[in-house]
Amino acid sequence: MQLAELISTPFVFLCDPIALSTTTAAVKAVLDRPDVVHIHVDAVAAFTQRLLFTAILGDSCDSWDAFLHGLQVLHAQKAHSAFVITIEHVYRLKERVPDAIVPLTRLAELSQLELTVVFLSQTQWQDIKPPLGASPEPYYIDPKPLSKPDIIQTLSARYDALLSSTYGPAFEQLYTHYIAMVCEVCFPFTHDIDELAYIAAARWPGFVKPVLSSSSPPSEDTRLRLLRAFTPTITSALESLHPRLTNAADWAAANDPDPNILNQPLHPTPISQQPENGLSSLPRMSKYILVASYIASTNPAKSDLRMFGRGLDEKKRRRRGTRVQTKTKQIPSHLLGPSPFPIDRMIAILGALLEDNDVDTRIPHPEFTIPGEYTDMEISRVAIYNAVMELASMRLLIRTSPPDRIDGPPMFKSAISQDTALLLAKQLQIPLNDLLWM
Repeated sequence: MQLAELISTPFVFLCDPIALSTTTAAVKAVLDRPDVVHIHVDAVAAFTQRLLFTAILGDSCDSWDAFLHGLQVLHAQKAHSAFVITIEHVYRLKERVPDAIVPLTRLAELSQLELTVVFLSQTQWQDIKPPLGASPEPYYIDPKPLSKPDIIQTLSARYDALLSSTYGPAFEQLYTHYIAMVCEVCFPFTHDIDELAYIAAARWPGFVKPVLSSSSPPSEDTRLRLLRAFTPTITSALESLHPRLTNAADWAAANDPDPNILNQPLHPTPISQQPENGLSSLPRMSKYILVASYIASTNPAKSDLRMFGRGLDEKKRRRRGTRVQTKTKQIPSHLLGPSPFPIDRMIAILGALLEDNDVDTRIPHPEFTIPGEYTDMEISRVAIYNAVMELASMRLLIRTSPPDRIDGPPMFKSAISQDTALLLAKQLQIPLNDLLWM
């Protein structure tokens, strides 16, 4: 990106949907010259016309006439310099100050000055431009996104400035391999270098902790064991930090590794010994709902009557029909991923689970004499629907239908893994494997 390209026309539109903050920093670096007057405005902060004028001039104005007069005075003070105004997150102007977009795009024409207005946005100009051709067509700049090797090189080069004084030069090579591991895991999901740096900063203190006692660089075997031991935690960091479910400091404190992790065998932990990820604190009914949602997402709807239907012969309930063997092999349903289901179906499965596995733990209610009457009353409570929405807010259930949909019941799908479902079923003494349609 060259200076001549930025000031080539009175109106420039620069779109970067991936890493706008990085592009903004590059623009500031190009315009940071003695012969350029650069005024940068963030439209997130300038959400009114008065704040927009103040951010550009440094003085409060109430009208466009006063603003244009102040801009002419400011330009006269820097008559021998290029004058550039950059506005970041410009799509916010359409939401907050839509009437300012047309005058800003024609600012050089209205003020009769030689200046350039640069819009920096994550959205295309077609989504922002006013109707009826009120604004001129801008000069478009679409920056090329950084490749994975470029990101690894850029982040690795920050070691000297950020970490060398704390960890010393001995771990610089290890940091390069660590950044490569982070990018390998996270690059398919985000190309934003700032997001990758944020995730890397959260895990690095724990990653280097097992080898901090040594002042020499770790051996090749130690490095490989570190990378193998910490690769799964990068996925966990991505899932928690990229959507900002928590901050880096709290996540690092909650996922502080064992200092002796290198002495532990690197094999999968059995299901019975895996951490419960906070699910043990859920109410008993919420655990039943999660198990019911997993069954509803895994089993086809046509299997519900066969798996949970009641009749005179209980043995026929879970017996599958005779199938003609063909050469086509069907993929097990739990390997196909969760399928959406209506909430009515999940509540029906919840009622069957409660009736089969929770009757013995209930307080006696003599007023309910018909079998299943108490369960029907229990699953029709508003608390069940509140629990479903709470689990959806915790991302243990995923709502697939729009919130404002009124035709038909809400649709959800399970967001827990098979290991988690088996762990919850074991706590509730539910024979989950017998209820899954394999």
